Amino acid sequence: MARFWVCLAGAGIFLACVVLHEHFYGSGVLMNFAFQVSWRTEKLLYRLDLDWPHYSEYFTGTTFCVAVDSVNGLVYVAQRGDNIPKVLVFTEDGYFLRAWNYTVDTPHGMFAASTPYEQSVWITDVGSGSYGHTVKKYNSVGDLVQVLGTAGKKGTGLNPLQFDNPAELYVEDTGDIYIVDGDGGLNNRLIKLSQDFMILWLHGENGTGPAKFNIPHSVTLDSAGRVWVADRGNKRIQVFDKDTGEWLGAWSSCFTEEGPSSVRFTPDRKYLVVAQLNLSRLLVLAGPPVGSIGDCSVVSTIQLADQVLPHLLEVDQKTGAIYVAEIGAKQVQKFVPFSGYIAAFST
Repeated sequence: MARFWVCLAGAGIFLACVVLHEHFYGSGVLMNFAFQVSWRTEKLLYRLDLDWPHYSEYFTGTTFCVAVDSVNGLVYVAQRGDNIPKVLVFTEDGYFLRAWNYTVDTPHGMFAASTPYEQSVWITDVGSGSYGHTVKKYNSVGDLVQVLGTAGKKGTGLNPLQFDNPAELYVEDTGDIYIVDGDGGLNNRLIKLSQDFMILWLHGENGTGPAKFNIPHSVTLDSAGRVWVADRGNKRIQVFDKDTGEWLGAWSSCFTEEGPSSVRFTPDRKYLVVAQLNLSRLLVLAGPPVGSIGDCSVVSTIQLADQVLPHLLEVDQKTGAIYVAEIGAKQVQKFVPFSGYIAAFST
C-alpha cells in the first residue's frame, strides 16, 4: 500500500492537504481518501485590478515608488533608468497623462501631499549626481519648489541638513514632515521637520534597541498621533509619539521571515498594509487600538509571484486602493478593496 499527499490550493492559499491510501487490486486502483483538517477564517480584502494601467508600456525603467493625490485622483510613479522619464502621472482609472524628468536623479521614495489648498509631490533622491541625497518638493506638473539637504553631497550633518540615501517621507496636512534617512547609507534616523523645515525631534542611532534603526525604509502616521516606521533590517515596525518623539513600542512577531519595506494605513485606519520585498508579499495587519499599539496580527495576505519584489506602496485615502511599486516586475499594480470572507483549510 502506498501513501502520499495531495494538496489543493485556491487564490494563492492552501485549502486542504489530503492523505491518499492506494490499494492495488489486480489491474485496478482503489483510492481511500482520509484527511484531517482544521478551519480558519481569513478575510479576502483585495482583488487585483487587471485594467490598471491601461497600457503598461509606459513603464520603461525600474519602478521604485508610487504616490497618490486622492483629492484630484492622480497617481504618480517614479522609476529609474537612463534616458527615460523619471516620473509618470496617471489617473486613478489608469489613463496616462504626462511625464517629467526635471532635477530627478535616482528616485527612491515619494509622497503626494494632497489637500484642497495644496497639491505637491515629494521625492527622496539617492543618486550620486548633482541632485542626489536630497528630499525635493515639486508641484503637480514637475516644477521644483524646494530642496532639503545638500544637493549632490551626502553626509550626517544637521546644520546644514544633510542626507545619505533618504528612503521615504510622510507629510501631514499641517505641513510637518517625517523623513526616514538611511537606505544603506551613513544614517539610520527618523527626523521630524516643521512646515518651515526646522528640526523638531529626531532619532538617529544605528542599532537594535528601542528608537535605534537598521535601514529605516518607510514611515507613516495613524489617526491617534503615532508615527510608524518600517525598521527593515531589524525586522520590526517601531512606533513613536508624533509630538514628542517618545518611543511607544514595536511590532516584530509578524516579521520573523523578513522585515517590512513599506507601511501604509487604510483610510478607515482599520488595517496597516505592509510590503515584504524579498518574499514578494503584502501583509494586511489589524490596525492598532487607541491608547496602545497592541499586538501585531495578520488579517490577510496577498502573495505575489516570485521575484516581483514589492518595494514601496501607497494607499488611496479616498478609495482605499493599494498601489504597489515592484522593482522586480518593473511595474505598478493596483489592488482594489471588496468585502467578503473565505474559509481556508489548514492542517
